[in-house]
Amino acid sequence: MSRRQADRSPEPVRGGPMGQGHGRRVLTRRLGVPLGALLALLLVGTVGYVLVEGWSVDDALFMAATTITTVGFGEVRPLSPAGRAWTLLLIAVGLALLWYGLSVLVAIVAGGELGREWERSRMERKLERLREHYVVCGYGRVGREIAEQLQRDGQSVVVVDHDAEPLATAAAAGFLAVGGDATSDATLLRARIDSASGLITAVATDADNVFVVLSARSLAADLPIVARASHDETVAKLYRAGASQVVSPYDMAGRQMARLVRRPATVAFVENLFQGERGPLIEDIRLSAASPLLGCSVVEARHLLPDLSLVALRRGLETMVPPPSDLVLREGDVIAAVGEPGFLSRLEQASAGPLDPAAPRSEAGGG
Repeated sequence: MSRRQADRSPEPVRGGPMGQGHGRRVLTRRLGVPLGALLALLLVGTVGYVLVEGWSVDDALFMAATTITTVGFGEVRPLSPAGRAWTLLLIAVGLALLWYGLSVLVAIVAGGELGREWERSRMERKLERLREHYVVCGYGRVGREIAEQLQRDGQSVVVVDHDAEPLATAAAAGFLAVGGDATSDATLLRARIDSASGLITAVATDADNVFVVLSARSLAADLPIVARASHDETVAKLYRAGASQVVSPYDMAGRQMARLVRRPATVAFVENLFQGERGPLIEDIRLSAASPLLGCSVVEARHLLPDLSLVALRRGLETMVPPPSDLVLREGDVIAAVGEPGFLSRLEQASAGPLDPAAPRSEAGGG
């Protein structure tokens, strides 16, 4: 493991649409050099007229400004030979600086730097307003599929990557993109991890995934974190680092392929439930302290929500499929239910507060 990874100190951004103000600093510096030189020349020209001609500061300032900008208002007072020489010098230097500043401005506009800076500012404003989004660290093949699936589900996504190319691809796909090292606290804070609904890390190496999880968990103690593991020995380390769930794409793909060859219809049915493409949808919802379902048994909850099928319940590390009818619901229980999206929103509402009588209901019996 590298010393940079072990340090986990914030690093400068190495490219991308959200470059920690780097693009703005470069733009300001490029424009600031000619502007600063013109201001310095104006000051020197003013002092020169005071010393050479003995004029007052306001007369000298006006003469220096009209000379440098070549607006041609004429002389404030008749000039001595020394004053004319000083004026010629100011005109020559002023024209050179004006042409230099104009060439810099043309280069910035032609190179698209103003447009990129505007885009960065626009994305920063969007990030400031962002709530309940998902942070996806790493925009490779796995990260791209994760982000696109979340987007299809109607979720807001912020992509974090340190390379300019995947960041540009993510931005072109409509994602907010933050450039930087995902193991850095500063980068995760710019991705608004403090207001996110979850974080998924699928960066290049298992070591980096461990440090992303450590950083994310130190910044958000209750945030759901899903991490990718390429090697079996990394799974336990990711859980110890604070991951809520750990996924091995190779193991998952192998299990899915085995299920498809043995039970293709069942796999298709479950996939449709997750995607909601043909009617019912399956969702899991955590009960909060304000939920009216607290203290109810499972059978009572089914009577309160007759249009949904409560198929499973997770309490701590235990998962009950199906949950016992007499089980009393508690704060923190996670219910898995099947139903139409409108009725699932009713269950989501019930997990957080009183039921809305106007929410969708049917006359059908329980599930």
